[in-house]
Amino acid sequence: MRQDGEQVLGGEVAMTQALPQLMTLDEFLAGYPDGDGRYELLDGLFVERQPTGQHGKVSGFIASQLSIEIDRSQRPYFIPRDCVVKPIGTNRSGYQPDVIVLDETALADEPLWEPRSTITNGQSIRLIVEVVSTNWRDDYLKKLADYEALGIPEYWIVDYAALGASRYTGQPKQPALSLYALVEGEYQVSQFRQSDLILSPTFPALRLTAEQIFTASRPAPTS
Repeated sequence: MRQDGEQVLGGEVAMTQALPQLMTLDEFLAGYPDGDGRYELLDGLFVERQPTGQHGKVSGFIASQLSIEIDRSQRPYFIPRDCVVKPIGTNRSGYQPDVIVLDETALADEPLWEPRSTITNGQSIRLIVEVVSTNWRDDYLKKLADYEALGIPEYWIVDYAALGASRYTGQPKQPALSLYALVEGEYQVSQFRQSDLILSPTFPALRLTAEQIFTASRPAPTS
């Protein structure tokens, strides 16, 4: 007598697993957990991101440096604590970037900003930063394509541990910051390593090197 979930294949019993139920972005936002943690919706699948301490230090350092530059330049930008970005053409994905710089003057046209802290229009975003972890393909491939399609003018991929493939991190692999700037609707990439000064189109007066960012991941020296 067969049990539920069993199939007979060539005289053998094989167990089958039910496919995960895919979520819509509306369902994801409605059920977003309270408290700490980062969560994303990828092609209908609920994904919990658990960043390491190093990852958190790098993203926190970048956010603090960009906040200083926003204050200095007196631009109407800000960095929210939580923000979900909805890609174009799908209601089954929602990304929560490590750092995102929003244009406050554009938020009046964002229907989901007030109720759900969600951005649907690329013109509301000035800059997105993703700090690479083990799911590096999402940052270098999937999110890159979606952010380009949204028309986000500047996207940083910060690979402080050189986790990405050698085509992104060099041979031998080394930490790299890949900056994608939107030019006539397409991303053009520049890479920064070691003492290279990051040349940001959004923040042209920013005085920050790649090594300063990578150093933020390292333990503080003991006395």
